Amino acid sequence: MVGSNENCQGVIMASNVQGGLGAGGGKVTMGPNRRALSTINGNIVEAPAYPCKVHKRNGITDKSANGVKNPPIPIHRPITSMGDSCCFRKFAAQMATKQQQPTVEVTKQPVQTAPAKNESEDCIIIDAEDYKATSDYDPVPMFVQHTEAMMEEIDRMDAEMEMEDVEETLIVDIDSADKKNPLAVAEYIDDMHAYYKKTESSSCAPPNYMEQQFDINERMRAILIDWLIEVHYKFDLMEETLYLTVNLIDRFLAVQQVIRKKLQLVGVTAMLLACKYEEVSVPVVEDLILISDKAYTRKEVLEMEKLMINTLQFNLPVPTAYVFMMRFLKAAQSDKKVELLSFFMTELCLVEYEMLRFPPSMLAAAAIFTAQCTLGVLNEWSKTCEKYSHYTRDQLLECSRLMVSFHQNAATGKLAGVHRKYSISKYGFVAKCPPASFLLEASF
Repeated sequence: MVGSNENCQGVIMASNVQGGLGAGGGKVTMGPNRRALSTINGNIVEAPAYPCKVHKRNGITDKSANGVKNPPIPIHRPITSMGDSCCFRKFAAQMATKQQQPTVEVTKQPVQTAPAKNESEDCIIIDAEDYKATSDYDPVPMFVQHTEAMMEEIDRMDAEMEMEDVEETLIVDIDSADKKNPLAVAEYIDDMHAYYKKTESSSCAPPNYMEQQFDINERMRAILIDWLIEVHYKFDLMEETLYLTVNLIDRFLAVQQVIRKKLQLVGVTAMLLACKYEEVSVPVVEDLILISDKAYTRKEVLEMEKLMINTLQFNLPVPTAYVFMMRFLKAAQSDKKVELLSFFMTELCLVEYEMLRFPPSMLAAAAIFTAQCTLGVLNEWSKTCEKYSHYTRDQLLECSRLMVSFHQNAATGKLAGVHRKYSISKYGFVAKCPPASFLLEASF
């Protein structure tokens, strides 16, 4: 008996349907063993049907989802042959045996973890106090440190602003008392001195001009100026006349060659020009010839006057140390003794050729500072002095130390005309004041 293809999976034929028609049109009947197989097949539980859309075509139901025809589902059909019946008996027995076997619960074995090492083996115990003392340990949080740094910077800026305010309050307006005095020209006095300071360098002789002279030297110049200081005192001339005289001599010698026997004539003529510019009552030429021991004639004096004024191109009004001295003395609020001692220091510098390297404004400021140190003034070189002179103490120290050394040797040198002048009561005996030797110390 040949087995049928009814039980082949994936094949569905019309003759397999129960109650259907056979190939010859007869009715198919169940065999005696069909009920047992149907019982076994009843144990098979089918999966729930997927909802689908039902279409009817020519009276035949077609189930599909979204209009797509579903593929055929394999179904275990009843056995129709003896060979297939034996195979399915064995299959049913195996299925029953599997159902009778107890279910074995699979338990997940715990994962073996590596044993943790003893922490004490890898750690080093450090004393907290030792760590703080020997390392950069800082218990303060970082944001707190930043905040403290910002606060310190703000405090520092506030302190600087307060110091600036204090300094401004310490600076005195020295022209406030002269606003109603038309001769003091308080409205533009600052502009005048700013111009003086700007042009003072061009109004002075170069410090090395003696190198151009062949017949005279620095020593001859010092002797001439020391003699002119005594002449200036005998004629009782104004202080600014002496400073202008020395300025005219240096500027003339810087551009004009002069022989030795004409050097005194240059000095006498320079004083005559200074007197004509500064003095109200000018000495006559005969008086100057007489005081020079009649070494020159009137004609020679007038010829030298013409030569000098043409050489200098009639440029007589220049800012000298005296102009700055009066301004700085007012800023220092000095008394009469400080004023006299300051002029003594400045006239000592007129004789010295090496002091030509300092501008007149620095000579005036250094002279006042040295006089204050010599007399022990409490508030020496105040903020007011710095404002109006534009010099600090450190800038004046070099020039001031040279003045102290001149003061120490003023009484013992051969050129003692300045010392004799300021050793009388008219000038307050200021030349006899002990010099400020402490300024020569390197630690000052």
